[in-house]
Amino acid sequence: MSYQEAKTRYEAAGISAEDALAKLASVPVALHCWQGDDVRGFDTDPSKPLTGGIQTTGNYPGRARTPQELMADLDIALSLCPGKKKINLHASYAVFEDGDWADRDRLEPRHFKAWVDFCRARGLGADFNPTFFSHPKCDPLTLSSPNEETRRFWIDHGKACIRISQYLAEELGQTCVMNIWTGDGLKDIPADRLGPRVRYRESIDEILSEPFDFDKVKPCVESKVFGIGVEAYTVGSAEFALSYAAAHPGKCIPLMDNGHYHPTEVVSDKIPALLAFFPEIALHITRPIRWDSDHVVLFDDETREICKEIVRCGGLDGRVKIALDYFDASVNRIAAWVLGYRNAQKALLYALLTPNDAFKAMQDEGDFTSLLVMQDEQKTLPFGEVWAEYCRRCGVPEDGAWLPVVRQYERAVLEKRA
Repeated sequence: MSYQEAKTRYEAAGISAEDALAKLASVPVALHCWQGDDVRGFDTDPSKPLTGGIQTTGNYPGRARTPQELMADLDIALSLCPGKKKINLHASYAVFEDGDWADRDRLEPRHFKAWVDFCRARGLGADFNPTFFSHPKCDPLTLSSPNEETRRFWIDHGKACIRISQYLAEELGQTCVMNIWTGDGLKDIPADRLGPRVRYRESIDEILSEPFDFDKVKPCVESKVFGIGVEAYTVGSAEFALSYAAAHPGKCIPLMDNGHYHPTEVVSDKIPALLAFFPEIALHITRPIRWDSDHVVLFDDETREICKEIVRCGGLDGRVKIALDYFDASVNRIAAWVLGYRNAQKALLYALLTPNDAFKAMQDEGDFTSLLVMQDEQKTLPFGEVWAEYCRRCGVPEDGAWLPVVRQYERAVLEKRA
């Protein structure tokens, strides 16, 4: 079947494939830099293990070791991904030139000039994340620590990241989403649950006292249900993060990562709940297996449901800020980047090719028989032909044609890395 035939099939169902393609091409999705080097970054000793609730499993050859290698790998990945793209950076990916190293509380915009140059040359925006893990100053707490010196270090880091985010937004001409997530918590049953959360709240208050333009920088607070070494108590719980964002309109928006909840919860259901109250929200799309395991995003049920809710709720008009967040060192890292990004784009296109208005009318009229039948029959429309057309228009390989490009790069470049 050709695209024109598929387009006609969708038109018969009341859907414009052309409108869907045009809309998707306008929506930025942020690709996370940390998939390329196993969340190592460039500001600490790469021989030391990750700490602070971060763990990457696997030892596939070819991990990027320098900013230049990471950017080269990103270039390959970006060339195989359709759509409008941003890069999502962590503070630990500062690029230090001529011995210009600075600890995290002293980072400056100039340490990210190389990333600005990279993004500007490719027409990309950039999102940003303070890095509250894998550092000697994690005691193991950061913003919630009872140690004033520790807390001051991490507050200063957060304020530096506000300044860097403002710089990225101004230099690249696109909004920068700045996400605050820490692994703060306790391994066993706490004696005081309130104290750390009060300190955490006060620390974030001080970080957000740093001047910034909310039209350009969107600070977020991200929650988590539990993590490695914090199985009993997480300071930044869902209730904390959501309450903080609700109490600070115009300074902070909520961010949901679909791996950061109980396995029986789904973020697809939370999106419309939050959009009933918040003008804007942010998402990290990942794939949890049993817990926040950050597996590569697939074209699976929950990814499709998340994207359906984004589309149904008008989230593609700027209300929902979309980024990916996973890291897998057991497979080719570039293939992981590309597969996850393409699947997020597929899920968004699938949602755009759904007759949401017609389905809503059936629900409102109580015609649940028609709704059940039509929702299921929608699945067999020729989606693949529309996806292939989208890839062609974006100038990237169709399914079945991009993996050989990755394999060639693996042989030519990745296998030569010690």
